[in-house]
Amino acid sequence: MKKKREQIELTEKEEELIRAIRNYQMSFPNGHPQMLYYIQQLVDELTDLP
Repeated sequence: MKKKREQIELTEKEEELIRAIRNYQMSFPNGHPQMLYYIQQLVDELTDLP
């Protein structure tokens, strides 16, 4: 059974978050704490209610 791929458009911030998450594991151990903080900041910005 084939799954149909849905294509969605991302904002610049959403794309940045995805890239940061993908690079998070590669940043260990040197950039690990800073990368985690950066990811948390992006999530906070994206979930901030007006």
